[in-house]
Amino acid sequence: MPSPGRKQQFFAGLRAEAPILLGVAPFGLIFGALALNAGMPAALVQATSSIIFAGSAQFITAQLFGAGASGLVIVMVVFVVNLRHVLYSASIAPYVKHLGLAWKVALAYLLTDEAYAVVITYYQRTRSDPAGPGSPDRRHWYFLGAGLALWVSWQLSTLAGLLIGARLPESWPTGFFLPLTFIALVVPALRDRPSVVAAAVAGLIGLAGAGLPFKTGLLLAALIGIVAGTTAERRDQRAAARRVA
Repeated sequence: MPSPGRKQQFFAGLRAEAPILLGVAPFGLIFGALALNAGMPAALVQATSSIIFAGSAQFITAQLFGAGASGLVIVMVVFVVNLRHVLYSASIAPYVKHLGLAWKVALAYLLTDEAYAVVITYYQRTRSDPAGPGSPDRRHWYFLGAGLALWVSWQLSTLAGLLIGARLPESWPTGFFLPLTFIALVVPALRDRPSVVAAAVAGLIGLAGAGLPFKTGLLLAALIGIVAGTTAERRDQRAAARRVA
């Protein structure tokens, strides 16, 4: 059995992720219904939620499947869309480098947009495990709680979408669920000028590159946003150093 410290971390991560599930669950429900309507077999739809486990990539998979795209094209497009997870991994890596391979593999699987937003905020806010001075770093249990909460919600909501299927009312404003979810994730993270610069630049590039093939505009927006945010942070640091001098 995990020690109380581990349990506290796990349930703290679960509670932190819980409010986001209110936006994620309808998104998963809509995916299940739309993928089924696109002609995907129900077992394949549920499998994408378990294997790909990335909402935007799964929606693109359903769209390409419905359009008759080849398996190779679908795999290539999903790969490009999910390249942003490389950036998430690089950001998280310094906090989990002490873990064993099994933990790293499990947490990498659970690393999604919504989990990353919650977990990286927690890691940055806490210098060490809040269990006490000198205690081992158990914050990966927080990561596990947040990631599992999202995983279970996504599997169940996808299943609910499959059961509802074509009966989902067309009047539902389905196009708003995804952007609203991401807005709820991004806004709390905009704590300083570099983060605002990064978000603004990435947003503008994303809009400008919306028509690029294979959704490469998303990757381009992420990379340029990171460069802009890093540049702004370095300028702020140099300005602060000059004021001290």
